Order: sequence, then C-alpha cells, then structure tokens
Amino acid sequence: MKRVLFLTTVLLMAISTSMSFAQTDADNFYKSNAVNVEKVSFLNQYKMRVGGNLFLPKDMKAGEKYPAIIVGHPMGAVKEQSANLYATKLAERGFVTLSLDLSFWGESEGEPRNAVLPDVYSEDFSAAMDFLGTRPFINRERIGVIGICGSGSFAISAAKIDPRLKAVATISMYDMGAANRNGLKNALTLEQRKQIIAEAAEQRYVEFLDGEVKYTSGTVHELTENSSPIEREFYEYYRTPRGEVTPEGATPLTTTHPTLTSNVKFMNFYPFNDMESISPRPMLFVAGENAHSREFSEDAYKRAAEPKELYIVPGAGHVDLYDRTSLIPFDKLDSFFKENL
Repeated sequence: MKRVLFLTTVLLMAISTSMSFAQTDADNFYKSNAVNVEKVSFLNQYKMRVGGNLFLPKDMKAGEKYPAIIVGHPMGAVKEQSANLYATKLAERGFVTLSLDLSFWGESEGEPRNAVLPDVYSEDFSAAMDFLGTRPFINRERIGVIGICGSGSFAISAAKIDPRLKAVATISMYDMGAANRNGLKNALTLEQRKQIIAEAAEQRYVEFLDGEVKYTSGTVHELTENSSPIEREFYEYYRTPRGEVTPEGATPLTTTHPTLTSNVKFMNFYPFNDMESISPRPMLFVAGENAHSREFSEDAYKRAAEPKELYIVPGAGHVDLYDRTSLIPFDKLDSFFKENL
C-alpha cells in the first residue's frame, strides 16, 4: 500500500531539489553577458532568511527607477532550476528580476528541511516584494510576479492579500492544494486521500520520538518499463544533466521529496478561492498544449476576473516550459509585463 501511495503522490507534484545549487552544464546555460547577478537575502515576516538571486541589466542608468519581476521556482525545486532562466531572459529585456528559494528549500532558512508550509511559501513572495520595493533603483508601483509550476499557486495566494503585486503570470501551474486533495483529473479517491492523511498522522508519533523522517512524492530515481509518462517527463529533467543538481548536505533519497508529515498541509490549501479579488490587476496563465497540468491553468482562468488571459503553447508539455527556450513564450511575457507594469 505504501508503494501505491508513493506512486499516486508522484503524479501530483512537479518537484525538484531541496538544497543549494552545485552543478554542471546548466550553470553556463543560465548566464548572460547582458546581465549582472548578485546573491541577496532578506527576512520574511516570520524572521526567516530567504535566499535569492538579483538580476540587473548591465545597461541600467544611475538615478532611474526600473520595473521588477519576482520569479518563483517549481515546488520543491531550487531557484537555479527554471526560475533563474526566466529571471535572466527577462532581465535581458530590461526588467530587474529576483529569483528566490522558498523557505525550507535551497539557500533559504527553515527547519526541518523539505517541509511543506504553503502560507509561508506565499509569504516569501510578499517578502521579496518588501525587498525589491525598498531598493532605490526600483519603481515599487511596477512590480510583478511569475510563478512556475507550484509557485504559480503560491504567487496567486500572495497576490490575493498583497495588492503591491501589480501583475501575475503563471507557467505550467500546479494548484498544489487540488493536486494533493484530488490528483490529476480527480483520479485520487476520498479513501486514498484519507489513507495518505492517516499515514502522515501516524508518522508524526515516530518523528516526535526522534525516529527516522519519511519523505514522499517527488521525482523517481530510476525508470522501469512500468514507469508512467509523467514519471519519465520529470526524470528526464531532474535526474539528467538537463536539470539535475547535486545538493549539499542531502542524499539521493531526500532530494526532491517533501516530508511525509508536512505534505498533508497542502490538503488545506485553496489558492484559487476568491482569486477574482485580484482583479483589476491582470493575470496571465501560460500552459503547454500537451501538459498534464493544463487543467489547473484552465481552472484558474475560469475563476479569475478580468483582465485575464489563458495562453496555450502549441506542442509543449509541462516540463518543456521549465527550460526549452524555443517553446517558452518570452515575447508574450515581455509584452504582458511591459503593458501592465
């Protein structure tokens, strides 16, 4: 039964790694001769230090104030996976951009590592707004946000109660609440959900008594003839040089995997409720034509009030929009933010 629950949860989440970036071919891929990059950190409202990378166009002029964009990584990932790419490409187009590691992941603080706490994830976006809005070279009235995969739902959650975020774009979005409660295409039954919750609750006794921590979901570490298309899609990004990192202080059994006991926090996460209140701030939902996660962008689009747009990328899957520059609609993102910031 545990194997069944593990595989069921694998289908729910697009998760990558847990600690800081330390690799490889991708390191060169995310660099640009037109952009300066600075490591930064700042405190969220709960005095947890959030790590980020600040991307500055090299042609910035002293005394001018620039529009800015915050970029959030896929759930469980680090900023070096996908978020830095988006931040770099938009900085090349004249925006100051900030990629951040969500709390409990990457270079951000939070214990235990790999913990799920969606309210704090959303708070990190508001904390990034605090940081950017107090920089002398930023126009604080012209700051937007991009949320990739799970961060799309965290960015929406933040924007509902933080009107300083003036424009919201999501890429290959997962509603992390609905994904965990219901599975893709509502494939998870109520009984299966209750089994997952019960297992997590029992595991709390073990960890309260200093027993071994259990992890769940994430990307598989090997493929078999029975591996599902979704498992293969994530494996080809997170377990190959295309997107793999080597986290410091982690093991192959923990990278990409949230703790079992905390992952059930997503069951109480409803980011799309009341999202019409974000209006009249504009929202853009970008999804691949063939993405298994497309249902979440379509649901969000239906719930959002105007102005809103659903932009479907022909021929693209879910993970394609993490790093396939030939498919990622950077021109669309550029025009969206230039029109609305």
